[in-house]
Amino acid sequence: MSVELDIETVEKSRAVALGQIEFARQYTLELLDNTPQDLWFQMPAGLPTHVAWQVGHLAYSQYGLLVFRQRGREPEDLELVPGTFRKKYGRGTTPDADPAGQPTPDELLQRLSTIHQRSIEVVTESSPQRLLEPIDMPYAVYPNKLGAILFCPLHEHIHAGQIGLLRRMLGLNPVR
Repeated sequence: MSVELDIETVEKSRAVALGQIEFARQYTLELLDNTPQDLWFQMPAGLPTHVAWQVGHLAYSQYGLLVFRQRGREPEDLELVPGTFRKKYGRGTTPDADPAGQPTPDELLQRLSTIHQRSIEVVTESSPQRLLEPIDMPYAVYPNKLGAILFCPLHEHIHAGQIGLLRRMLGLNPVR
């Protein structure tokens, strides 16, 4: 899709996306706050995932969309997202129900928070001109850095829905 975007539209789109990113994250956190951590690694019958994997995946994906896609990889990113984390939670990975050797729920929540904070900083600091720079496939919305930002809250809502389904399958009531 080829769409010409002016600087004012880019700035408004970023502001809207940032609001949606915050809304999606607050909803995800509400779901997680109401999910006992001792259930995070349980995979209900018929479902190939668990809450812990969803949280790790959201953290890694937000890094990919809002940090890596925006400014590339920097040396400090190895601490933010170690290779072992990518291998556990990146696209196409398979959730492991055994918590041994995996981050605890508290560690996952801390990484989710740290990546979120850094992501918002990177997006906020990026110039509108930078947001119009092209990115390679796979991309969503637009083939530029702004497109990755606009896709982020949509992606989080998809996984929040999966967390909601997991919660129901674990016998928990909906939060809303």
